[in-house]
Amino acid sequence: MTTRRTPTGAAVLQPEVTNAITEAVLDELAEVGFGRLSMEAVAKRAGVGKSALYRRWPSKDEMIGAVVAEFSVARAVDPDTGSLRGDLRATLDALYEWITHPRFSRILPGLIAEASRNPEMAAFSREAIGGPRRAISRAVFTRAIERGEIPADTDVELAQDIGAGIIYWRLIVRGVPAGEGYLDQVTDLVVRALSA
Repeated sequence: MTTRRTPTGAAVLQPEVTNAITEAVLDELAEVGFGRLSMEAVAKRAGVGKSALYRRWPSKDEMIGAVVAEFSVARAVDPDTGSLRGDLRATLDALYEWITHPRFSRILPGLIAEASRNPEMAAFSREAIGGPRRAISRAVFTRAIERGEIPADTDVELAQDIGAGIIYWRLIVRGVPAGEGYLDQVTDLVVRALSA
């Protein structure tokens, strides 16, 4: 059996370098925001040359998009607890942890602002972050319909918006802490609304 060698001059992407860059991107976004983030600052923070960044992503926007998408989608969950309430509560827990993450809570408002000014970033956010996260959470409501917990004609798209919208509005728009029992209250409200 012959061993294939990497051709001379080909870039080998080392996972530890990619991880260092990813952490640097998140740190820079949290500290300076989307508009002021620079490839130079990310490279310096990661302890690599700028060429290491460009071997992975062709532009700053694509680098930020890929890092934020990976961070965000990895935090979506598809619990299967056997009940709508259990699945929804676990999903809302994961959503809460995502948007209140110490770094990401400082990144999210800037990302939303950038998406409102930049149609390409808005499309990317919908397709690479929102799309995969919603595909994962859709199963919660599909299973609830199959179990007969909610009506078969439930608008699953709208159902997905309810709990997430309530939490987002309170934490991000209003800036009000959740408080003890808040996620249980939201869960119960959504379950009652969908079961009615």
